[in-house]
Amino acid sequence: MGKYFPAFKAYDIRGIVPTELNPDVAYRVGRAYADELQPKTVCVGYDIRLSGPELYDAFARGLNDAGVDVIHLGLVGTEMVYFATAFYGYDGGCMITASHNPPEYNGLKMVRQESRPVSSDTGLNEIERRAHEQNWERTGNGSRIDKDVYADFVDHLLKIVSPSSLKPLKVLCDVGNGAAGVALEKLLPHLPLESTNRLFTPDGNFPNGVPNPILEEARAGAIADMKAGWYDFGVAWDGDYDRCFFFDEHANFIEGYYIVGLLAQAVLQADPTATIVYDPRLTWNTLDIVEKLGGRAVMCKSGHAFIKEKMRAEDATYGGEMSAHHYFKDHWYCDSGMIPFLLIARLVSSTGRSLGDLVSEMVANYPCSGEVNSKVSDVQTILAAVEEKYAPGGTITRIDGLSIEYPNWRFNLRGSNTEPVIRLNVETRGDHAMMVAKTEELLAIIRG
Repeated sequence: MGKYFPAFKAYDIRGIVPTELNPDVAYRVGRAYADELQPKTVCVGYDIRLSGPELYDAFARGLNDAGVDVIHLGLVGTEMVYFATAFYGYDGGCMITASHNPPEYNGLKMVRQESRPVSSDTGLNEIERRAHEQNWERTGNGSRIDKDVYADFVDHLLKIVSPSSLKPLKVLCDVGNGAAGVALEKLLPHLPLESTNRLFTPDGNFPNGVPNPILEEARAGAIADMKAGWYDFGVAWDGDYDRCFFFDEHANFIEGYYIVGLLAQAVLQADPTATIVYDPRLTWNTLDIVEKLGGRAVMCKSGHAFIKEKMRAEDATYGGEMSAHHYFKDHWYCDSGMIPFLLIARLVSSTGRSLGDLVSEMVANYPCSGEVNSKVSDVQTILAAVEEKYAPGGTITRIDGLSIEYPNWRFNLRGSNTEPVIRLNVETRGDHAMMVAKTEELLAIIRG
């Protein structure tokens, strides 16, 4: 929570409309962004949330009153703001979205030149201070123009994954009434895929629930539809489609950890020398794949600002988080929900193996718990108790929370940045029973 405004978080601005975020706050943020970053031209887009257009207008007025020209992108996904900012050489960009939050929320996700993130340690705290103080430095009369960037965005995607590399697979695409349907209707005609389009109509009323496929209830409809037909695989997106989630041909939901491994494989098949960045929560499957294919693996603390910075420093081709955020050098080191869809389709096409077959091998070699969350009274006390018990005989890493590794199993335990919650991930080398037992053993300490 911010010092002056509750909607200011570590990486973006996000809150309930209108109590925590409203046109007045958005206007102030526009003025403060202009004073802090000194841009000349900024592009702005929004997702399907009903409050998006009025927040856009207020934010754009703030920029205009500081003399900044605004490029109005309209209804887009977060990755399209990243694309437009970098591709057209704008000085900055802003996506108005609250991602997977309930409908009463909205937010502002801001970037600077080259779509570099604006977070708490790269200007967001100063923007909050300036928005509070309102001692504006810049004044002017900036312009606004509308720009449709969908054609250029689709061309960008097709340069990363050529349609000629895809076989005529049958896929189910579930948008959940989010913004991805608009982009997919532009993209799919260029692909040799037979797509069943589910809930493609954008609707900020969320008539079928909030599009957040990480929740079981949000993906139940897609699973039911897949079981009723036959598909090579299924994919579902969240509301602003910076994350996507996959189902195999049997309609099984695929844990995000294994998607990181699949995308690493897809990238390394195209470039065996590529560097892959991964987060510390679950690691062995990714490391195994990268080593077998001849690439280089680099660990990084989870969180988009850390991953993007590490990828630039290491000249990495791909960075993956098990939370379904996937980052690509070809996309200016930003996350995308469309590129993973295309890469998975290419991987299934090139290997001749089903998605379920590809994943089952990973699950057998490295069974994992997935992320298990527990509410606790004191995160640090729990971390200390777990370390005291498990440190003897284990190798400790503290890149992100507490990781302890043994020859045949390992775990990562980390506290939430925003709530009294601790997050556990456990994996083993081919021993599912041990994975279950160790997860239960750790949860007994955490919740006891």
